[in-house]
Amino acid sequence: MKNLDEVIALVPGLSRADLERWIHAALIEAELDADRPVLSETQFARVRLVCSLRFDMEVEEETLPVVLDLIDQLHDTRERLHRLSQAVLAQDEEVRAAVLEVMAEARRGG
Repeated sequence: MKNLDEVIALVPGLSRADLERWIHAALIEAELDADRPVLSETQFARVRLVCSLRFDMEVEEETLPVVLDLIDQLHDTRERLHRLSQAVLAQDEEVRAAVLEVMAEARRGG
């Protein structure tokens, strides 16, 4: 866990005002530790992502929630696909072959 001062010191170009605004807008989720906001490693990575989107890619502030929501959906879809793949791999050969056949048909447009 990192407090806000640590986050600001570790992320070039990040201001306290930006970070507090993003927390207030729920783009970043802070937890409280002794009544002080702290960020998990996951949320710290999200801060770096938001900074990259905002400052490097010049995504407008108003657009950030939409972009982050799409990224979150993509990560959720990847996780679901991974779990589905693991479930398919746990099946017997006949079921795996049937799944692969359906996937091949879908790629061919069928």
